[in-house]
Amino acid sequence: MMPQFVCAVDVGTGSARAGILDAKGNLLGRVEHPILMNRPMGDHAEHDSEDIWKSVCIAVQGAVAAAKVSPADVVGLSFDATCSLVVRDKQTEQLTVSTSGERRWDTIVWLDHRALDEADECTATGHKVLDFLGGVMSPEMQTPKLMWLKRHLPATWEKAGYFFDLADYLSWKATGSLARSQCTLTCKWTYLAHEEHGWQADYLKTIGLEDLLERGHLPEVASPVATDLGALTSEAAKALGLTTSCQVGAGLIDAFAGSLGVLGGFAGDLSQIDRHLALIAGTSSCLMALSQEPISFRGGWGPYHGVALPDVWLSEGGQSVTGALLDHIIRWHGAGGEPNGDLHRKITARIMELRAAEPDLANRLHVLPDFHGNRSPLADPHAVGVISGLTLDSSFDSLCRLYWRTAVGISLGVRHILDAFNDKGYAIDTMHVTGGHIKSPLLMELYADATGCTVITSAAEDAVLLGTAMVAATAAGMYPDLPSACTAMKQGGRACQPDPAARQRLDRDYRIFVEMHAQRKALDAIQ
Repeated sequence: MMPQFVCAVDVGTGSARAGILDAKGNLLGRVEHPILMNRPMGDHAEHDSEDIWKSVCIAVQGAVAAAKVSPADVVGLSFDATCSLVVRDKQTEQLTVSTSGERRWDTIVWLDHRALDEADECTATGHKVLDFLGGVMSPEMQTPKLMWLKRHLPATWEKAGYFFDLADYLSWKATGSLARSQCTLTCKWTYLAHEEHGWQADYLKTIGLEDLLERGHLPEVASPVATDLGALTSEAAKALGLTTSCQVGAGLIDAFAGSLGVLGGFAGDLSQIDRHLALIAGTSSCLMALSQEPISFRGGWGPYHGVALPDVWLSEGGQSVTGALLDHIIRWHGAGGEPNGDLHRKITARIMELRAAEPDLANRLHVLPDFHGNRSPLADPHAVGVISGLTLDSSFDSLCRLYWRTAVGISLGVRHILDAFNDKGYAIDTMHVTGGHIKSPLLMELYADATGCTVITSAAEDAVLLGTAMVAATAAGMYPDLPSACTAMKQGGRACQPDPAARQRLDRDYRIFVEMHAQRKALDAIQ
């Protein structure tokens, strides 16, 4: 038999990454290419979907070359992406979503918070769709963003003919298929995959989007993850440097691909899956827990049915900024600068030196990391960050202390979410971490010590690409179903145990962390 490979594409906030993997899940070649972002206003963030597609094509061509495989041997392809909203006109051409009016900016980025008021209106409906969103609508979801478009850019709304989640847009570019993934529609569009009729017409009518399906060319029924959407079109194959023999699988949101990459190996035995948590940590952080029965908690997203593994429920917690917050602290501090890798490493090295002399470093400095709202477990997009314990010190060491305590605050936020999971029926004691945070020794240490969990770092070089490759391999027929692909392609990992000596001081920090949430709420209530 000829060798068979798959291509996995992961589109994040700032770049598109492509990888070529073999049937065992080994990554043979990986290339990354940046994508553009437009920030016309403080809470607005926009992409150019054609720029994204070009970056994807460059990354795929590069990955094939790096892997030294024949394009003819790449038999499967799938996409994961951020949950950004792509808008096209009735002729499928780009259509602006920007207050600038430029047509190229046709995509509202997932982190865009322009629709805060509309999200509050969705929450006020009290509709049952909110039961699967932790009781509160987030401005990061698609229906409030669409409401904002209809109200604030009526010309765009009238011309609109196609609405896509970004992963579905990429599948459409690749195949021409207008299918939408069960992952994207369920997690971001209020589609209830566990019900006979997934779309809730009364909810859409209440929020003024009764014509959403027709206007956006949205299907009545979502396509399960890894559904074969067909082969690459000749145009797409040429652009990607692949062939029309390559089959494309219905993709998923990037964090959900990461959850498959680190938890998919348990697909063969679901009896213990509720003990494991996937932490996909980069610009933001997503915490994904799987279970055989639906488990919900206020302030979390889900439970969602069949959005990663078939017939398995998934609940999601999240932190809207984590890696991005550490970058912000560096830019914001007078002794900082541009937060590149070298500066992060320099700060980390100095923190290690300071902690050697002062184990409980900067113990009067405390940070609530809600600089872009609290996604979980408070579900408060209006929440703000808080720093307590500042002095007049503006030295580089003061930056290091603030950076360290910000990292502590991020890890305590993970504990806050984990406690909410376990209070509602999960039994999580093992956390599988993937994403950019695995490069941070500070965060990896803190995730174990702050939560008390065994922390496992995936052996996969890129677990998000691995999860997407599992989808691609299924669509290509390399495995009979997605659980089989996950089991066959799983990678091992390295375990880190929590340090009992750190627990006492982090327990104290956590009590202060919870009290700071209460005090912020009290301050906000003062008229």
